[in-house]
Amino acid sequence: MLDQPTNLAVVIGSNRVGRFAPVVAQWFIKQVSAHDSIVTSVVDLDDVSLPERLGTSSGPEVAELADVTRQLAAADAFVVITPEYNHSYPAVLKNVIDWHYTEWQAKPVGFVSYGGQAGGLRAVEHLRQVFAELHAVTIRGTVSFHGAWDRFHADGTPKDPEGCNTAAQTLIRQLAWWAVALAEAREKRPYTV
Repeated sequence: MLDQPTNLAVVIGSNRVGRFAPVVAQWFIKQVSAHDSIVTSVVDLDDVSLPERLGTSSGPEVAELADVTRQLAAADAFVVITPEYNHSYPAVLKNVIDWHYTEWQAKPVGFVSYGGQAGGLRAVEHLRQVFAELHAVTIRGTVSFHGAWDRFHADGTPKDPEGCNTAAQTLIRQLAWWAVALAEAREKRPYTV
């Protein structure tokens, strides 16, 4: 694993009309681009047609998810970009999480949240509980944008980059460490539930 780049899947967890998620995601992906040892793929839930009913293992619903499932399975680590809706995270994000199980196991998950006064932190706290049930390891540090709409210039750059860039780099370093450690552990002894 040390000789291979870490595959990071960035999940953009909102599909609302007028969503702010792409601004935050583009900023974060630029932060990751400074790390040669990380290869990034993007799972934008606005581009995914998620089935509404769980419980089938085949059929057209599952076929629609094939690309997403491959991306998640190939990932060594995840960063979830999430807004906060009604003190929690979006339904579309819960849907994609629930359609997958083994893809998340024994892999690290980091969070970049945004919202109003709470900056999406309540959504992150709910997501930590969900990912724990999926046997994923969540990174303690979180990047959070309080009043996000006022924190970025029209070109998508942060108005006060020092704090958020530093937080992002800390998150990325911690995520990379866990990604390598867990990949090596899975290689030596496959994870079983």
